[in-house]
Amino acid sequence: MNNPGRRSALVTGAGRGIGRGIALALSDAGFAVVANDLPGSTDLAETVAAIRQKGGEAKALPFDVSNVADHQRAVDEAWNAFGGIDCLVNNAGVSVGVRDDLLKATPESYDRVMSINLRGPFFLTQEVARRMVGAESSLFRSIITISSINAEFASVDRGEYCISKTGLSMLAQLFAVRLAAHRIGSYEIRPGIIRTQMTAVATEKYDRLIAEGLTAFQRWGEPEDIGRATAMLATGQLQYSTGEVIRVDGGLALRSL
Repeated sequence: MNNPGRRSALVTGAGRGIGRGIALALSDAGFAVVANDLPGSTDLAETVAAIRQKGGEAKALPFDVSNVADHQRAVDEAWNAFGGIDCLVNNAGVSVGVRDDLLKATPESYDRVMSINLRGPFFLTQEVARRMVGAESSLFRSIITISSINAEFASVDRGEYCISKTGLSMLAQLFAVRLAAHRIGSYEIRPGIIRTQMTAVATEKYDRLIAEGLTAFQRWGEPEDIGRATAMLATGQLQYSTGEVIRVDGGLALRSL
């Protein structure tokens, strides 16, 4: 290992939005970051540059999470970049191409969303977990999966997206059980309404709903909010917890009368 005291993280979908917020927060917390995005992404270079500008260590690793056949190569490269992977953050994901009636959802849209949001992260987690299990470490290690409030809130104009995020919630629990004996924590972060390019299409709708009291804290969430939660988990501040759901939603999921 290049530096036995330094931790390293692989963050998927780190080119912009929540992924970039997570990559920056982990760098601030002392992690060397392997930042992933799709091949050809110009955003990825900006994330790496932002980390380095602040004095952090970062490596760009373009690959398509949905391409399971490429996982072994990608994880090899990520593992060798800084001498291991102490934290995997499953963040890469897409929304539906068009928000529309549930009764109009197509197999093509369903397969696309599932391939990127669920199938890819499952097998990438499997590949990283195998490496973690096979390598002893005195450092706390974790797998952190970014799901969505749609794991519990039904949005009928993007049903396939909701199903994929519900699957990610179970993914986090399954790996929590499987990896506990190896002192590897698995967590789910469940964002609410976060200001990103993905949610920009519904800005007017959410501005109105937030102003009307949809969330307890009457503001949008920001990528930095997710980044802080991820850094808390990755640095082992909840080491005696695993399989937990951390909601970062401004109180959206609270029930009140």
